[in-house]
Amino acid sequence: MSHMHRIYWLDMQIREGRYPNSNLLARQFEISRRQAQRDIEYLAVSLHAPLVYVAKRRGYCYEDEAFVLPQIYLTEDEKRVLKYLAYRYRHYNYDHSRTINRVARLLDRFAAEEQAELKDSLPIFDASPQVVETMELLTNAIAHSYAVQAAFRTEGEIERRLLYPLRLESRYNADYLHAYSPAEDKRLTIRLDAIRELAVTRQRFAYTEHSAAADSLPENGRRHLQPYIARVVLPYELQGGVWSGYRVHSSSGSMYEIEFHDIESFMLHLLSSEWVELHSPKWLKGRLEQKCKELLGRLDKREE
Repeated sequence: MSHMHRIYWLDMQIREGRYPNSNLLARQFEISRRQAQRDIEYLAVSLHAPLVYVAKRRGYCYEDEAFVLPQIYLTEDEKRVLKYLAYRYRHYNYDHSRTINRVARLLDRFAAEEQAELKDSLPIFDASPQVVETMELLTNAIAHSYAVQAAFRTEGEIERRLLYPLRLESRYNADYLHAYSPAEDKRLTIRLDAIRELAVTRQRFAYTEHSAAADSLPENGRRHLQPYIARVVLPYELQGGVWSGYRVHSSSGSMYEIEFHDIESFMLHLLSSEWVELHSPKWLKGRLEQKCKELLGRLDKREE
């Protein structure tokens, strides 16, 4: 049962003169007394209800009966987006992560007045309707251990697989699905925005960890479990240990070791950023060179 549903029930009990308390609230919703007391405190502090404890009745009433609970109405689409944003903020693990994780809890509790204090430090995520819907379907599939039929883009091609979805993971600018492919007997990590089609089946699966040499992932644009390291020479000194959102692993003079997980996103960053030399890794230099040749080839065709 949702937090706000309990608040509305508590409000109704007070208006009916039943003098509810934390014990009654805990029994009604089968929650701990501590949680029930937090709900009462939320009603008094965050919603500014004029609560008064009447010792003789061992419960609460309103000092001002004219008080009315603020009405919170959200459409189904708004609820889905809010749930998605709360998920993203809970998994944010970069600059100001404690503050951002706190925002996730505030979103869950609809504490809009506290969110305003943190608006300057909030990162902005693109809540793509397709990604939100995909995440919602996968969350349901994971909860019930349902296999899914998925079509997803990899290396410019569309692959179709029966997958056992295991868990979702979010990094700063992308969401990922960790899944097991029974046909290939290996685990895959797929970006949610690369999924083109998704259907939840009613086929149940049971998955246990096993010797997984197959758990290692090829460098094909899927999420690498450990960060890659790029050694980049920059024309300026970095402040704060990050380069446009990418964490600095270490530095020596103008040479910086930059951590990244998503190859395609990092290459796009290199194409649009100012730097002097990409020292390593060699395979990344090769990919970037190939990407530049492809772009130049397209420009040459247009000139013809």
